[in-house]
Amino acid sequence: MKNSVFALMVFFFSQSLQSQTPAEKIKVDALVKQMTLKEKVGQMTQVTLAVIAKGGWGNQDGAIDAAALKKAVVDYKVGSVLNTTAHALSVETWNKIIKEIQDEAKNTKLKIPVVYGLDGMHGQTYTLNSTLFPQNIGMAATRNPELAVAMAKVTAKEQRASGVRWNFAPVLDIGRQPLWSRFPETYGEDVYIGKTMGARVIKAYEEDGLKNPTAVASCMKHYLGYSNSRNGKDRTPIYMPEIEMREYYLPQFREAVKAGASTIMINSGEINGEPVHASKYLLTDVLRKELGFQGMIVTDWEDIIRLHDRHNVASTPREAVVMAINAGIDMSMVPSDFSFYDLLIEAVKKKEVPMSRIDDAVKRILALKFKLGLFDNPYPESAAISNFGKPEYQALALDAAHEAMTLLKNKDNVLPLSKNTKVLVAGPSAQSISALNGCWSYTWQGKEEQWYPSDSKTILQTIAEKVGAGNVSTSTGKGFDNALNYDAGKLTAAAENADVIILCIGENAYAESPGNTRDLALPDDQIALVKAAAATGKSVILVLTEGRPRFITGIEPLAKGILMAYWSGKKTAEAVADVLFGDYNPDGRLPFSYPKSSGEIVLYDRKPTEEVREVFNDNISSGYDPLFPFGHGLSYTSFEYSDLKLSDTILSGNAKLTVSIKIRNTGGRDGKHTVELYTRDMYASITPSMKRLRAFQKINLKAGESKLVTFAIDKNDLAFVNAKLKTVTEPGEFEVMIGDKKGKFIYKQ
Repeated sequence: MKNSVFALMVFFFSQSLQSQTPAEKIKVDALVKQMTLKEKVGQMTQVTLAVIAKGGWGNQDGAIDAAALKKAVVDYKVGSVLNTTAHALSVETWNKIIKEIQDEAKNTKLKIPVVYGLDGMHGQTYTLNSTLFPQNIGMAATRNPELAVAMAKVTAKEQRASGVRWNFAPVLDIGRQPLWSRFPETYGEDVYIGKTMGARVIKAYEEDGLKNPTAVASCMKHYLGYSNSRNGKDRTPIYMPEIEMREYYLPQFREAVKAGASTIMINSGEINGEPVHASKYLLTDVLRKELGFQGMIVTDWEDIIRLHDRHNVASTPREAVVMAINAGIDMSMVPSDFSFYDLLIEAVKKKEVPMSRIDDAVKRILALKFKLGLFDNPYPESAAISNFGKPEYQALALDAAHEAMTLLKNKDNVLPLSKNTKVLVAGPSAQSISALNGCWSYTWQGKEEQWYPSDSKTILQTIAEKVGAGNVSTSTGKGFDNALNYDAGKLTAAAENADVIILCIGENAYAESPGNTRDLALPDDQIALVKAAAATGKSVILVLTEGRPRFITGIEPLAKGILMAYWSGKKTAEAVADVLFGDYNPDGRLPFSYPKSSGEIVLYDRKPTEEVREVFNDNISSGYDPLFPFGHGLSYTSFEYSDLKLSDTILSGNAKLTVSIKIRNTGGRDGKHTVELYTRDMYASITPSMKRLRAFQKINLKAGESKLVTFAIDKNDLAFVNAKLKTVTEPGEFEVMIGDKKGKFIYKQ
């Protein structure tokens, strides 16, 4: 009974986040009745800051062009503005921008406020000196939803302090295509981690109530299947059967809707030849009717006009607008002109788009504005401004970076290093800030280091602070692309007086299409560095600062230690130094399978026919053979699993099965450890996966301490999508796996 009551409370809580109050509905309906067609279409129009800024895209200081602002807000009646021009701006500048926009909105007949949106992807991206946390891929490595919640709370506060109330986050796309340039924005290859982290983050953004100065409207994105590009390039075609879409790509959005997400952004690509922005099936039938989403749907950048000039499914720009709006789009991120406004008005007058569809979209937009309190006070709030840049945010950023660090290899216990060790710090990431933060970091691409906070530290700096400058040498120069970083001869010479070489390699920052790559192999000049380092005979420690798994198979044997640092935000360098020298015991777990080669990328939840390979029908070998498996992550202590117990051997109907296991820290150091529960459906009508992650708990054990960890699972944790596209749990035998322990049970309906 308690569980039923709790479920009901969760349902009503999530519905209350999305739905209007009766009073707000009355206000929205009354306002819509007063609006002209132009005022309605204006609300559906979203333009970028460059449209109203002095100098357009050349603007550097956020100054507003008064005439351009009046044209946008008064003449075209735009309902939303987004983005920055060149880089992050100060809190004061953002507050000034928001004030000027809202002042102009008060000059309109109905005085409808403008809603401003920014991408706060791993912290408030576009405000100077905001707090940046690990990218989602790093947060997934922490296996700590509470950290993700705390991060989202800070992001909301710092965004709201900037006067912005709409956050284009989180990304819920699943990372199953490592070539994809937005892989670091995902929570990795697993559905359960993605839907768990995503739903918790959305609640964190919104649960204080959107009128509260500590909350922002979230935007789940990119609906649907965006990350499943066939060729791995951004905004390219996706070919995917619906059974796969529903099994792996839809669950995160289903949970996000339940969590109360206020808005949703649409996949820029096409699925099976149909652009998602034109898919009435996905936008209306699935999203609205099946998932029950009542919030506002916004396009991604230029995606309506691209139905005409990129996808070529609309023969004219107006037809593109008609397609998208009739499919279910509410707001168009146009964003650089007013073409959408003119075309939609024309389409309505020609009766190509019904007024009922316009009214539906406008009501959702106005409902969001009422929820955000913009009609009460559209200006930056002093209570919000006081929440910016608090010292405790930096402590949280360090906690998150610490828990993201994933130790992949530690041969002969080379790590942690003694603080008396003489080290050479080399490689392109040694003196790069951008390579520690990645995309959406004060600029879109994140590469422009002049915009990072002045107290940002490099790996070289934090190691020197840790062990003393006299114990540290380097062969590098500042910046990822500095030619000194790739001089193998200079590295060899500098290593002469070092005991250990800490080689920082990987990727510089990139975002979206500029991050497209034809090869996941590391560049030749970085491989040459590793080979040169190994040739010195000194122990080599690789620190990988990368947003996706770059192939290191050929150089892995040359390294005694490998630390996966991801793009872990402001405190990446501090976390790296703490782990390398033993001041933090690493506890990160890989949120993806680290592949060995481009010819064999098999995911952890593989099917039985991927598990084995038949050669001449009798020679069988493992098909899942990554360099490092999903969930891999070493510690400086050791953990022992014992006493796996199931509360019953039969799980019936809607009952719950309790699974418990004893974990003991058998090493000499305290440590955090993630306990993961997997299940396997032994036989099913659709070929089952070899294993699926169903639950996880992160615990902290002192040296020698034991703890009993308990999980409760039910039939929903065992469900899959069948041939009729229904989510079902079939009777039969299941296996549960925790660590190296296994147990079996039968499910009966």
